[in-house]
Amino acid sequence: MPEMDGSSAKPPQISEMFQKFALAFKTKTFEFFSEEENNASPLLDDIDGFSLLDSTEEIITDQKVVVIKPDPDPSLKSPPSPPPESPPPPPPPPPPQITHPPPPPEFREPETPPPPPLTEAQIRETTHALISSVFAAVSAFEASYFQLQSAHVPFVEEHVTSADKVLVSHLQRLSELKKFYCNPEPRGFPFGSRLGAEVEENQSKLRTLGTVSNRLQWELEQKHDEVVALRAKLDEIHRGNVNLSKKLCARALNPSSDVLLTVKVFDSLLHDASRATHRFTKILIGLMRKAGWDLGLAANAVHPNVDYAKKGHNQYALLSYVCLGIFHGFDSMNFGMEDGEELVVSNGHGSLDLEDRDGCLKQLLEHVSSNPMELLGIHPGCEFSRFCEHKYERLIHPSMESSIFVNLEEKEAVLNSWRSLSMFYEAFVGMASAVWTLHKLSYTFDPTVEIFQVERGVEFSMIYMEDVTKRLTWPNKGRAKVGFTVLPGFRIGRVVIQSQFKWNPSEFCPNFYLKMSGVELLIEKDNANVACHICLKMFDSFYDA
Repeated sequence: MPEMDGSSAKPPQISEMFQKFALAFKTKTFEFFSEEENNASPLLDDIDGFSLLDSTEEIITDQKVVVIKPDPDPSLKSPPSPPPESPPPPPPPPPPQITHPPPPPEFREPETPPPPPLTEAQIRETTHALISSVFAAVSAFEASYFQLQSAHVPFVEEHVTSADKVLVSHLQRLSELKKFYCNPEPRGFPFGSRLGAEVEENQSKLRTLGTVSNRLQWELEQKHDEVVALRAKLDEIHRGNVNLSKKLCARALNPSSDVLLTVKVFDSLLHDASRATHRFTKILIGLMRKAGWDLGLAANAVHPNVDYAKKGHNQYALLSYVCLGIFHGFDSMNFGMEDGEELVVSNGHGSLDLEDRDGCLKQLLEHVSSNPMELLGIHPGCEFSRFCEHKYERLIHPSMESSIFVNLEEKEAVLNSWRSLSMFYEAFVGMASAVWTLHKLSYTFDPTVEIFQVERGVEFSMIYMEDVTKRLTWPNKGRAKVGFTVLPGFRIGRVVIQSQFKWNPSEFCPNFYLKMSGVELLIEKDNANVACHICLKMFDSFYDA
C-alpha cells in the first residue's frame, strides 16, 4: 500500500511537535529539580500545579518517553481537522485569604461610683494644708530670690542660671496651687501634708537666713579689708606727724620761733581756753540739773550775797567757779601741783633764763602736736595727766561727784572715776589742755605773763572792765561795783587783757560780773601813751536767761 507509505512519510503536525517539546521540557524540568535537597519535594507539587500540559500519565524520572500516534484512516475522506488546540492553562489558584480571628469581646471596666463628698474635718485639713503649702512656696521663692541676688554680686553665671530655674519652679508650684484652689479635687489635697509644708517653709527661712548671713560675712570681710587699709594709712600719717614734730622741736631754738611770742598768739590761745571752759561748765550745769540741784543755792555758795539782774545769770557764778579753779596756780612754774615752795614769777615781774623758756616752748610744741585724749592713754603718768587729776580733784569734790553722777532711776552710781562719762571727760580734758597750753606759752615770754583778778566791791572801770552780760546801755549815772570775776585778766609787758563789763539796761544792780575778753595795747611812742583797744568779744551769751 504505497499510498499509505506515502502518506505516512509526510511531516508531523505542529501540534504534535509542540506536544513533544512540552513533554521534553517537562522532563528536563523534573531532572533539574530532582537534584535539589530533600526540602525541594514540596516544590514539585507546586510545579505540577503550574504544568503546561494537563497530563494524567505517570511521570517516571530519569526516563525518556516517546509517544507515537497512529496515522489517521485514509478511507475517511473528511477534511483535515484543525490541529487540536492546546488546552487552556488552568486558572491560577486564588490568593490565600487572610482570615482575621474574630475580635475578642470588648472588656469594659466596671464604672466606679463617684467618691463621697469631703467631710467638714477633711475640708478643714485640706484648707490648712493648702495655706501651709502657699506659705512654704512663698518662703522658698524668697530664699531663691535672695540666692539670685547674691549670685549677682559677685556675678557668677552658673549660680544665676540655677537660681533662675529654681525661681521658675517655685512660680509653677504657686500656679498649681492656684489651679487647685480654683478647681479643688474631691479626693483631697494632692501636694502633701500640712506638717510637711511647715517643715519646708522653715527650711526655706533657714536658707534665707543662711544667704543673708553669707552676704553679711562677705560685707564684713570687705569692711575688714578697708579697716586694714585705713589703719595702714593712719600709721603712715602718725609716722609723718612724728617726723614733723621732731623737725619742729629741732627748730624750737631757732630765732624764727620768736614769731610765736606775740600778743595775738596768746590771745588766740586764751580764746580757745575760754570757749573750752564755757563748754565744760554747760555740761556740768546740765548734770547738776538732772541730779536735782538748786542752781541758785549753788551759785550763792560760790559767791554769796550777789544780786542778779535775771534769774539765769546765777550760772555765771558757776562759770566763775570753774575758771578761777582751773586757772589757780597759773602764776607758778609747776601750776601749783607740788607742795612746798613754788617758783612764782608771774606777778613778781620776774623772768626765766633762756634754757627754761626754751624748755617751756619745747613742751608747748610737743603738746600741740599730739592729741590730748590719746596722750592720756599712751602716757598716763605724764605731767599733763597729773595736771588733769589735780584740777579735777580741785573742781569736782567727792560729794559733788557722788551726787551728780548717779542713775536717778536705780539710785546706783554709774561712774567709778571722772573718765567714765565720755562727753564729760572729753570736755574736761579739752579745757585742761587749752589752759595747759596757755600756761606753757606764758612762760616763753620775757618777762613772763602776769595774771590778775579783780576783787569784789571794786568800782567799775571802762578801761579794764566789761559786763559779761554784754548790755549796751547804762541806766544810772552812779558807778557800779564788781560782784565777782568770771575770767582773770592778763598782762604781757605793757599789754593788758581787758576785762569787759556789761550791764542790764532795764534794772540797775550795784553788783556786776566781770569777764576778760578784750586787749588794750599801751604803746609808748614819742613819749606819749597811745591806747589801742582790740575788742575780740570771744564769749557767747548762751548763759543769758
